[in-house]
Amino acid sequence: MSKAQVVSRDSEARIDKMLQPFYEFVKIESSGGLVLIMATIVALIWANSPWGHLYEAFKNMPLTVGAGKFVLSKPAILWINDGLMAVFFFLVGLEIKREILVGELNSFRQASLPIFAAVGGMIVPALVYAFFNMGTPSADGWGIPMATDIAFSLGVLSMLGDRVPLSLKVFLTAVAIVDDIGAILVIAIFYSSGISLWIIGLGMLFFMCMIVLNRIGVRHPLPYLFFGCLMWLAFLKSGVHATVAGVLAAMTIPASTRICCTDFLVSMRNHLMEYEIGGDKNKVTLSNKQMLSALGDMNRDVLMASPPLKRIEHNLHYWVAFGIMPIFALANAGIKLTGEGGGLDVFHPVSFGIFFGLIVGKVIGICFASWIAVKSGIAEMPKTLVPGHFVGASLLAGIGFTMSIFITTLAWDASSPYIVDAKFSILAASVVAGTLGYIVLRNCPVILGCKK
Repeated sequence: MSKAQVVSRDSEARIDKMLQPFYEFVKIESSGGLVLIMATIVALIWANSPWGHLYEAFKNMPLTVGAGKFVLSKPAILWINDGLMAVFFFLVGLEIKREILVGELNSFRQASLPIFAAVGGMIVPALVYAFFNMGTPSADGWGIPMATDIAFSLGVLSMLGDRVPLSLKVFLTAVAIVDDIGAILVIAIFYSSGISLWIIGLGMLFFMCMIVLNRIGVRHPLPYLFFGCLMWLAFLKSGVHATVAGVLAAMTIPASTRICCTDFLVSMRNHLMEYEIGGDKNKVTLSNKQMLSALGDMNRDVLMASPPLKRIEHNLHYWVAFGIMPIFALANAGIKLTGEGGGLDVFHPVSFGIFFGLIVGKVIGICFASWIAVKSGIAEMPKTLVPGHFVGASLLAGIGFTMSIFITTLAWDASSPYIVDAKFSILAASVVAGTLGYIVLRNCPVILGCKK
């Protein structure tokens, strides 16, 4: 093997190591998307089966937390949408903070393309919805087609394997994260009601306490959990949606390490030497105090060298992908297609606005905004991407599912006749968008000239 080949392999190994966290992120999101699909199918079958009344009973089952005068009692569906989804938004906040600090949103030049694409992919779908619903009682649902479900989108991309370049996965992930930022702002500003300023002030006081914890170097998660729960409760009672508290809490989680690289290496070498010396005396670790002490010291140093933000994000991903999101889908995707009040109306303006907003609006918004960013010189076109890739990616961004359904629950009351139409349109548009996106990207070299 030549020297050039050795250098090339070393470079590839270093690049793969640098991208390993991204690969792991995509893998979790992709497999989590499959679990979401199964939960959705179960919810649809259950809600329309002879046992549909049990599904409604499950959603409306009262759950009470607390004792005495300090009691919080809500039906299960609200605990899921206000409580568990706050954890989901906390994870989204951690991802946003990481991307801003060290990821694709680290600099304006680097972030400009996904930012422009995401903004276009939010504005145009909202305008499409407004076109069908302007001046009607259903106009409040304009925020529904703005959202992108990153789990499903990356799940479809993972099915394509090496047919799509890694830069496209990075681009779509960045677009989805910027999209999440937009969705959070929309929820906080437009889908909050009956706002109590003094309770918001109390919530912000707890937020400031968490910032102080960060500044004085507190790294244990329990103090952040304590004040985070208090902030969530304050926001829950303030009129601002409680999930916003999850994002704010994420912004306070430390992203730095307590020990530098050089000190960490020196300390670990000393601990390893101590461990080796202890092993020479007695190789049974369980009864060797010196070896156990060295292991404890190494574990402490590893925690000090590991940013809490990354550690919490990594551990939380599994719970969200395989626990919280399937529960959310199970509780919210069960659409009763027939029943009192006429059931589903696929020709209602709500249905048209959401369906065409996600399918047509996303494609026009993302592609046109990306074209403007590149042509104006604000952003650079990634070398491995061509226009056809953007068409496929924008179709996948039309998979709204989780965030779209969540905004639906905020736009109207649970008894609203628009809920069924909206949820069905979201599911239908997500299926069509995912299928078309897969077909376009799989056959990209043939039908859209993606091959340079």
